Amino acid sequence: MTLGADMALNLQQNLLLGRLSSESLQELSLHLSAFDFMLGHVFYEQGDDVKFLYFVDSGIVSAVSLMDSGLAIEAYMIGRDGYTGSAAWLIPSKSVVRFVAQMSGSARKIDATVFRQIAETNSELRRVMAAYDGALVRELAQSGPCGIVHRTTQRLSKWLLRAHDRADGDTIEMTQGILSNLLGTQRTTVNDAAQELGRRGGVKYTRGKVKIIDRDKLERLSCECYGAGRGVYDSRRSVPEPIPA
Repeated sequence: MTLGADMALNLQQNLLLGRLSSESLQELSLHLSAFDFMLGHVFYEQGDDVKFLYFVDSGIVSAVSLMDSGLAIEAYMIGRDGYTGSAAWLIPSKSVVRFVAQMSGSARKIDATVFRQIAETNSELRRVMAAYDGALVRELAQSGPCGIVHRTTQRLSKWLLRAHDRADGDTIEMTQGILSNLLGTQRTTVNDAAQELGRRGGVKYTRGKVKIIDRDKLERLSCECYGAGRGVYDSRRSVPEPIPA
């Protein structure tokens, strides 16, 4: 049985799956199932065994680190460029962060054990996954210093741009309370930053929603880390050729 054109197109909504050959997609498709999620859905809590991997087709998922103080600060963001589950595609793993939906959407779900078994004999699949993980490490290395040296207005601009990269439109549903948690700062500080972005014409903020008005302006208001992170985001679309034996 060959992979139908409609099924192949649906699987390729996720950029990682879209990098795979039709043969690899065919092998995976036998084990993938559609999964819809709503805002606030928790894929796994910090410390949970990762039993399934989710390849995101639409929506936004945040990987958040839980602090003893109760704060849940975003470590990185996943859209159709990636998947939830970190190293569980390679070895049995517990989640080191909470994966929670920040925008409703859909994904392809696969048993982590089954995925590892397929990856053992599929070098193309291992190469695509390793390239994504390597790009993610570079993004995390950039994000650490960002939270220390850049102003909230810059970091909020960066977050909105990254969300816009992964969203299907210009409006992002996000309360200031959630944003303050994700950015690890006070709600009043986020409110001041959002108002500044509004005054400068980058966004329009209404209760629970942010509309991107002028993306170019928002990029100028962002810190340098967005440009660095965008390069990483784009690199996830491009997988290096295998090294000849």
